[in-house]
Amino acid sequence: MEDSLSRQNTGLMPYLVATSQILGVAVLAITGTWLSQYRGGFSWDGPEQFNVHPLCMVLGMVFLCGDALLVYRVFRHETKRATKILHGALHILALIISLVGIIAVFQFHKKKNIPDMYSMHSWLGIVTFSFYILQWIIGFIMFFVPGVAFAYKSRIKPLHVFFGIGLLVTTIATCLLGLTEKVLFSIPDQYSHLPSEGILINSLGLLLVAFGMVIGYIVTREEWRRPPLPEEQALSIDFKTLTEGGESPTEP
Repeated sequence: MEDSLSRQNTGLMPYLVATSQILGVAVLAITGTWLSQYRGGFSWDGPEQFNVHPLCMVLGMVFLCGDALLVYRVFRHETKRATKILHGALHILALIISLVGIIAVFQFHKKKNIPDMYSMHSWLGIVTFSFYILQWIIGFIMFFVPGVAFAYKSRIKPLHVFFGIGLLVTTIATCLLGLTEKVLFSIPDQYSHLPSEGILINSLGLLLVAFGMVIGYIVTREEWRRPPLPEEQALSIDFKTLTEGGESPTEP
C-alpha cells in the first residue's frame, strides 16, 4: 500500500527529471559549441587553456552536482546504501573535474600575467568551491563513516540538504557572472548589438537558470522524497532504540 502510494505521489516528477537532463545536456552542448566555435577550442598548454575552465565548471559544479541532488528522488526502490554511494560518487567526480577547471584558469592567469581574484565572479566562485569541499567532507564524515550517532546525523541532514541546494544556486550565479565577464572582455564593442556569440551566451545563461530551477523544484517537493524501504525503516527504529534508549518514533 505504502509502495503504491509512493509511486502515485511522483506525479510529474519523471517528466521534470527528464526535462532537467535535456536542459543539462543542452547547457553542456552550448558551452562546448561556444568555446570551440568562437573561443578557439581547448588546449592545456596553449592560449586556449582558459576554455578548460568554463567547460569543467559547468560539467562538474552544475550538471553533475545537480544530478547528485536528484539521486534520492530518482532511485526510489534501490537500497539507501546504493543511493548514498552513487550520491557521493557523483559529488567526488564533480569535485575532481571542477578542480581541473580551477587549476586551468589559475595557470592561464599566471602565463598571461593576469591578476587572480579581482572580480565578483572569482570571489563568489572560490567561496562556493571552498564551501563545496567543506560540504563534501562533512557529508562524508557524517553519512559514510560508521559509528556516527543517529542524533548527530538527524541534526546535520537538514543543513546538508539546504547547503546542497544553496551551493547549486551560488554555482549558477557564479556561472552567470563569469559568462558576462568573459563576453564583455571578448566582444565589448559588439555585445550590445547582439552578435551570434552574444545570443549564444545569453541562451546559455537562460538554460543554466532553467536547469537550476527544475532541479530545485524537484528536490524541495516533500511528497517526492524517497520513501524508506521496509527493512530500512525497521533497521532505523532498532538502531535509534539501541543508541538513544527507550522507544523511538518512526523516522519521517
